Amino acid sequence: MKRKPSTEATAAWIRLMRVQSRVLDCVEQELKKAGFPPLAWYDALLELSRAPAGELRPVELERQMLIPQYSTSRLIDRLADEGLVIRRECQMDKRGQFVEITEAGRELQKRMWSAYSAAIEKHVGSKLSDADASRLCTLLDRLGCSCGQAAQLSAEEGASTR
Repeated sequence: MKRKPSTEATAAWIRLMRVQSRVLDCVEQELKKAGFPPLAWYDALLELSRAPAGELRPVELERQMLIPQYSTSRLIDRLADEGLVIRRECQMDKRGQFVEITEAGRELQKRMWSAYSAAIEKHVGSKLSDADASRLCTLLDRLGCSCGQAAQLSAEEGASTR
């Protein structure tokens, strides 16, 4: 028989979801007030700027993004329309493509960081000591590891049933 979550674990889950939602909303508002596009744009541009040669396949970009992005192709279309990324055909697999950050994309990502970092400080850094932030990271890492292991187990189970 599987164990049910304790009252404390359930309360932690609810707080985690509420805080994540509220802080993300606050950060989005800070970016908007500063005249910048949504956080997903920053996240995509950051991941592309970190990638070797500044390019990723769309599926790799989606996997790397910190924010859940269920419409990655639409996000990429918007970034391309603004000249922040370009789509390139994969030479080895003509069906595949790469998304590559442009110089304009790198510049926007750098400019956005000033507003984004200020929002992080305002909504997180100013409320936690460095020691508290470090302890929180340790606790969240424990949760992240269990999620990753669960996802891997699910993938392995799915592969064995095919």
